Amino acid sequence: MLRRIVLGLLGLIVVAAVSLALWEPLTAEAPSAPTFKPQDVRIARDSFGVPHIFGKTDADVAYGVAYAHAEDDFSTLQEVLAMTRGRAGAMLGEDGAKVDYAAALLDVRATTARDWPQLPADVRALFTAYAAGLNHYADKHPGEVRLSGLFPVTGEDVVAGFVLRSPFFFGLDSVLGSLVEGKPVGREGGPALDATGKLIPREPTPVGSDPADRLTPVGRDPADNGSNAMAVAPGRSTDGATRLVSNSHQPWTGGVAWYELVVHSEEGWDFAGANFPGSPYPFLGHNKYLGWTNTVNRPDLIDVYRLALDERGKQYRFDGAWRPLEEKRIWLKVKFGPFVLPVPRTVYRSVHGPVVKNDEGAFAIRYAGIDQANMVTQYYRLNKAKDFAEWRAAMAGQGVPATNFIYADAKGNIALFYNAMFPDRPAGFNWRATLPGDTSTALWTKTLPFDRVPALVNPRSGYVMNANNTPWVAAGPGDELDAAAFSPLLGIEDDMTNRATRLIELFEESGRIDEARLKAIKYDTAYARTGYAKAWMDRLLALDTKGDPALARAQDLLRKWDWNLDGKGRGDALALMVLRPANGRHYQRRAPPDPREVLSETVAHLQDHFGGLDPRLGTVLRLRHGEGASRVDLPLDGGNDTVRASTLWDAEPDGRLKVRHGDSFIMFVTWDRQGRVRSESIQPFGAATTRPASPHYNDQAPLFVRHQLKPVLFDPVALKASGARFYRP
Repeated sequence: MLRRIVLGLLGLIVVAAVSLALWEPLTAEAPSAPTFKPQDVRIARDSFGVPHIFGKTDADVAYGVAYAHAEDDFSTLQEVLAMTRGRAGAMLGEDGAKVDYAAALLDVRATTARDWPQLPADVRALFTAYAAGLNHYADKHPGEVRLSGLFPVTGEDVVAGFVLRSPFFFGLDSVLGSLVEGKPVGREGGPALDATGKLIPREPTPVGSDPADRLTPVGRDPADNGSNAMAVAPGRSTDGATRLVSNSHQPWTGGVAWYELVVHSEEGWDFAGANFPGSPYPFLGHNKYLGWTNTVNRPDLIDVYRLALDERGKQYRFDGAWRPLEEKRIWLKVKFGPFVLPVPRTVYRSVHGPVVKNDEGAFAIRYAGIDQANMVTQYYRLNKAKDFAEWRAAMAGQGVPATNFIYADAKGNIALFYNAMFPDRPAGFNWRATLPGDTSTALWTKTLPFDRVPALVNPRSGYVMNANNTPWVAAGPGDELDAAAFSPLLGIEDDMTNRATRLIELFEESGRIDEARLKAIKYDTAYARTGYAKAWMDRLLALDTKGDPALARAQDLLRKWDWNLDGKGRGDALALMVLRPANGRHYQRRAPPDPREVLSETVAHLQDHFGGLDPRLGTVLRLRHGEGASRVDLPLDGGNDTVRASTLWDAEPDGRLKVRHGDSFIMFVTWDRQGRVRSESIQPFGAATTRPASPHYNDQAPLFVRHQLKPVLFDPVALKASGARFYRP
């Protein structure tokens, strides 16, 4: 009898285990496969494996973009798709479940379902074709599918990915993460106003909003966002050329790592640039006529409201009446080992937007671009623009909630647009504080038109630049934008980075600029002896190190350091490591760290792993990727706020610092006097970053560490002459 009971219990356990392993795909929605049959799609791979996609129609090209990207990184594409379907937790565990919660809280699928039928027909066709290309690859390679029931995907699924990820680029993840955990909310943006309209001095962001605590979307690095962008006009060039430098800083792998591609359609879509996994088109780069790049900007685009709830927590007061708090039960699907467990959560919504309840109360969130998918149309129209007027008209569509756009074209125009969907906020509230949620007078419903966006077009200096700094100084001394002409309610940042300071210094001292000089500017590795870096170094050198010979020796090295992380001077590795914490706090608008603690930890690390305080920078800072025969391990230079950016790294067991974020996709674009375009580019690894067996897994790395570029074969004739491999998906 006992034996039968035990066997029965074991059987139940086995059934339960099998059920936990298999139930999630059975409950997943299975949409119908998109109906799309390509007319003519060809993919060409150049000598570095970069895909060039040719199609009869734009939709054909989008189909090929999906297939080519899947060939190189199907694994990451699936992570992005799982996010859009609320299944990231089932694939990635607890971290993925946080993204699923955010998607449910923001009601991403409802937004997409409402906006999808209203998108222009050509945009829907593009996304439908892209989804079909992903499904085609999945059908041909079923062994690579990581999550049962994930395919087929639809164009609507792909659009949902844009709706979900877009607000995280201006800090919504930080606000959500802080509210969910009941911590003080760290806010982006510029000055605060009191009820009388006077400026309120800005306090450092509370320690409780540390980026490590953020609710982080798949693949996005949670801290120290950065990018550099530069454009030089013909009048400032030695040869009359117009030049654009795209130098985005992104993670080197994952859901927001750049993927290079070139597209050609018989419908007139020709573009070279890079996208993120899950996009049918490049987000930056150039066509024959014009180009642009982006840097992260940080206006105050998020408002938090405290709701007044009734005793049951079911209603909130608004304009003197009680309204029902929308409530929806969701089940997060969370992978634990081989099992996927259902975890219940409740999401709330008020007239303001998503609502988070914590021990401090109920807080509603309103943010730029809330509940809209227009960014997918804007990016496509920018790709197809043929002159400055068309490009500017696409920008005026205001689908992209935030990010600087730095522009250049064949006619010699250059410009910086501090793009943001600024809330049309009424005066009389401190918009940098938690707002009253019980009155419509504090609830904005519109955004300001595009002509209210700060912009600098064709400045006298002949250059524009941005390195995640305030837009007022985009073209150097004498060409500043007038900050007083813009309302403080816009919340435009007044930050300066070392990169911005150095770029202005370098442009101002350069005179006329040729191609070689522009490249030298881009690869600058120096720190300016001003700002937060100077103040931080002074604090380190002022420490009383009597009785600690190692710290005293470190101070001596720092006193003699040449303020350049080029890997040639003494003390570079020490300076790199002590500057990073200060820069992180400065960028996050927080109080500086403890200088003794930072110096002590750095000294201990260098002594333990390198037997001294002065190893060569390239010995410590490394580009590492892969294992075994496919592995690369190369020296790097630059730091986390130098123009040549090695932004974030992980300390490896051998003490080396493995960079994972910084200079990523780099592109130099030139239009000569006759308006003819050519470009060069580079990536840290290669085109196939998750395919170790591919010859293009790491083939760009040696060039990347040597500050070298490869040609972009934008002209199909040059591509064919190079011996590129053509095939059909």
